[in-house]
Amino acid sequence: MWKLTQFISGGDEEKQQDNLLDEPEGLCQLSPTQRICGFAACLLAGLVCMFLSMIVFVKPIKFALLFTFGNILAVGSTAFVIGPAQQMRMMLDPVRIFATSIYVGFVVVALICALLIHSKILTIIAIICEICAFIWYSLSYIPFARRMVSEVTVRLFDTEI
Repeated sequence: MWKLTQFISGGDEEKQQDNLLDEPEGLCQLSPTQRICGFAACLLAGLVCMFLSMIVFVKPIKFALLFTFGNILAVGSTAFVIGPAQQMRMMLDPVRIFATSIYVGFVVVALICALLIHSKILTIIAIICEICAFIWYSLSYIPFARRMVSEVTVRLFDTEI
């Protein structure tokens, strides 16, 4: 537990001083308990929004708003554990930059279809693409997961992702 606390809090005092000067997240330090509680609350709120979106599935615009908001909350919940700057660095890592950009792009497209265009068909298509992009983005955090999915897809459907 001590190592987890040290990892989450950033290590020793000297490292925290450097963090305070170098990164904006050093200005607002949370205790490990506060980080875990923030993570859990944000993740739970995201999952509740995604669950509630299934209730209003017959109204695609409300579904898209609730689902996308819940999706963003769930992805953003990890910023409480590792910090927002580290979260952004991991999202913009060369290994997952394309998955991140496609996911964020479909989040924006889904919101545009729901809020500005008000097209139910386009909103449903955008949400389906957002779900696929989210799955692909999530797989980028699991070692060799995307390669495994690609190989299974090739064997099952004789195509490659």
